[in-house]
Amino acid sequence: MIIPAFPFQIIDWTEVPSELKQGISGTATWQVIMAGNVRIRKLVYSPGFMADHWCSKGHIIHCLEGEMKTELADGRIMLLKQGMSYIVGDENEAHRSSTKFGCTLFVVD
Repeated sequence: MIIPAFPFQIIDWTEVPSELKQGISGTATWQVIMAGNVRIRKLVYSPGFMADHWCSKGHIIHCLEGEMKTELADGRIMLLKQGMSYIVGDENEAHRSSTKFGCTLFVVD
């Protein structure tokens, strides 16, 4: 990831519009800010959420609240709890996320 030059700014998430996305089950609420080609997101997954796709995009993900499971295409399952982060590069392990009780994530990709 190359972070382009842009001026210092503060993100007030209460001012960022949200978009509701349907999963296989449950929903994800996305708030998105773009800084050049860097996408910065706050995601809220409802209880019972499961992503509707396998993702091969690289991410830096930090769990702000709750917990989620990330299933890798090779069958491994990783548990991300509040206060934990994970990183994965573009075109590496394909992954999809789910949560039993819901979670809030901060994502940069």
